[in-house]
Amino acid sequence: MTLDAPRYRGIFPVVPTTFSDTGALDLDSQKRCIDFMIDAGSDGLCILANFSEQFLLADDERELLTRTALEHVQGRVPVIVTTTHTSTQVCAARSRRAQDMGAAMVMVMPPYHGATFRFGEPQIHAFYARLSDAIGIPIMIQDAPASGTPLSPALLARMATEIEQVAYFKIETAGAASKLRELIRLGGQAVEGPWDGEEAITLLPDLDAGATGSMTGGGYPDGLRPIIEAHRKGDRDKAAALYERWLPLINYENRQAGFLAAKALMKEGGVIACEAPRHPWPGLHPETRKGLIETARRLDPLVLRWGR
Repeated sequence: MTLDAPRYRGIFPVVPTTFSDTGALDLDSQKRCIDFMIDAGSDGLCILANFSEQFLLADDERELLTRTALEHVQGRVPVIVTTTHTSTQVCAARSRRAQDMGAAMVMVMPPYHGATFRFGEPQIHAFYARLSDAIGIPIMIQDAPASGTPLSPALLARMATEIEQVAYFKIETAGAASKLRELIRLGGQAVEGPWDGEEAITLLPDLDAGATGSMTGGGYPDGLRPIIEAHRKGDRDKAAALYERWLPLINYENRQAGFLAAKALMKEGGVIACEAPRHPWPGLHPETRKGLIETARRLDPLVLRWGR
């Protein structure tokens, strides 16, 4: 497939991981969360991402969550599984297991660890090349500030053209629109999926730059999908008007509540039983939560009505 005819496009929000008050996995809420996100118009889903609190999960929990999600989705939408790990061998094994369970794609940050362990371009290229050799589904490279690893458009484009399964790119760094344009210019049709991220805070300029998909938080795909669809149909005025309408909530999630926004909205609307993150991550301040819900209510997203 190519940039002009991608296998996957549209809105693929991140599924939050749901816990009980004690920090145990809540699989019943997890399934309801998935059902809501599909009902809200998601073109696909992503699990075990940073917005899923993947860094607070044990390996056996990752396996359980992957199997639970893929079995519950039952092919209703494609599912991307995040399999990031510093070790090439561990990442490849995670990715093969995800593929065997039915993942449509894997999303992987470049290898890194902590604040100072980073790898050069030869190691990064080899990491993704070996990962590609291990699986038969697309790889999405996640270009995220969390890794602290610079990924130039030239390197990304070269990996797209030289590594078989590298075809999708989630660009979340500063100046995302400019990076997307340069990536598409250099990589051409090998860049099957140039995608936007970071809670859609730069969605409109990223769509203008050629983004064909967006991976956002999971609280209101019903608000974000129409922006993408209007833009795809060439109605930029409608896309801009919709984007401006939803921007206060997008901003609240991006700048104030982070990955806890989706869970707070889902708890408020009766989708999930508990919105708490896993310790030691702090919960939302009550006033921040209040502001989030007030901002959302002005837009009447499905999440606030789905479980009532």
